[in-house]
Amino acid sequence: MSEYQYYEFQAIDRPLTEEQMEELRSYSTRATITRTSFVNDYSWGSFKGDADAWMEKYFDAFLYLANWGTHVLKLRLPARLLDLKTAQQYGVGDSASAWGSRGNMILSFTSDNEEGEGWIEGEGYLAPLIPVRANLARGDLRILYLGWLLCVQNREMEEEDTEPPVPPGLGKLSASLESLVEFLRIDEDLLSVAAQASAPREDVRLSWDEVHAWVAGLSLAEKEDLLTKLIVEDDLTLATELLQRFRRRGGRAERGSPTPRRTVGELLRAAEARTEERRQAEARRRAEEAERRQHEAVLARAKYLDGIAGQEAKLWTRIDSLIATKQPKRYDEAVSLLIDLRDLAQRKGRNREFHNKLNALYLDHARKPSLTNRLHKAGL
Repeated sequence: MSEYQYYEFQAIDRPLTEEQMEELRSYSTRATITRTSFVNDYSWGSFKGDADAWMEKYFDAFLYLANWGTHVLKLRLPARLLDLKTAQQYGVGDSASAWGSRGNMILSFTSDNEEGEGWIEGEGYLAPLIPVRANLARGDLRILYLGWLLCVQNREMEEEDTEPPVPPGLGKLSASLESLVEFLRIDEDLLSVAAQASAPREDVRLSWDEVHAWVAGLSLAEKEDLLTKLIVEDDLTLATELLQRFRRRGGRAERGSPTPRRTVGELLRAAEARTEERRQAEARRRAEEAERRQHEAVLARAKYLDGIAGQEAKLWTRIDSLIATKQPKRYDEAVSLLIDLRDLAQRKGRNREFHNKLNALYLDHARKPSLTNRLHKAGL
């Protein structure tokens, strides 16, 4: 199998400058480079840049995918929107980590599958994941907890370690977070167990009156400064920063669950128990389905035999004519009719009569091995 690697970088808050685009072009002559992106794939050779360094300097989102099973997602946020200490509560291993650089916070998530991916293409994977960045900037910490859960799944902590605060809403993920769970291959049973301690998310819609009252309370100088920044500076994060300020002052900042925190070992054992329960439930469902289908088949068979009852003589004549053709397909049809006659004989208690005729048929056609082989395979 040939190798395949896909790299996609996206600039979200600020477009790349011409100078930056030239710098990136020096790393690849065939990559697709725009004011907001760098995209390239490799079937031979490899990426000559440094993904972490590029995230620190140029980009806000990065996705890597390889056909040997590696998935990587990196996101960058202004440090004023996400506290490093908070991020590092959740990013505790190789599968999920966080670091600060140049006034930014960078999150990295990695998933490996030793079985590989087979043939894949990376285009289209990053776009559904990008919204989680904006939600994180607005205080939705579920992506951080999912990263921590991936560390748990990959056994990167001691069983005695306790979980960080559990954010609300794990029981009902957004479409982008569901895409993230799929991309990082987070175990659904582990997620379901973890979500049991997660409260429902509160209504996050803003009240015009509350926001207006808060803005009215800002000083005139601060309002003028904010409006000037909004117009002059090429910074799309200002509105998000103001939203965070409003929610903190209004007491609406998202908080983790106050319930007792569980240990890594407790979560793993609960997930294993749930997996076993699910497997047993699925086995019962399959058994019940098989029983239902078998019952339906028995009823259908009985109805069919009712329909041909009393036609035994006609069927024996038909069998003789089919065998006389010496055609394999006709032999199959003859065997099927013989099975019908056997079942009719069993219903009427005429087994001996049927077997006498069947033995006579064997004797008459002993030189037809193709036919006799079919009869043996059918149990006749």
